[in-house]
Amino acid sequence: MENVTIIMDFPRDILLAANISEANAPADIKKLLALLLFKERILSFGKAAELSGLDKLSFIEYAGRHRVSLNYDADDFQDDVETLRRLGL
Repeated sequence: MENVTIIMDFPRDILLAANISEANAPADIKKLLALLLFKERILSFGKAAELSGLDKLSFIEYAGRHRVSLNYDADDFQDDVETLRRLGL
């Protein structure tokens, strides 16, 4: 996977208002962006977790802390059941 570097300037007072430290800004902003793109159904759950830098379980917890629904439907459940069967679980 090839990465693209994006450089953005943020006013310090905006980071303070958002409770984002300068040191953690890149990681925190990536997580928030991933969550927004997932919430708006622009990214799938897996791609959003990947962008966030979190494993899937941690991304579920992160979404929950931000009150973002996982939009988990019957088709998703069936896919998970089939995956578990293939794994012999």
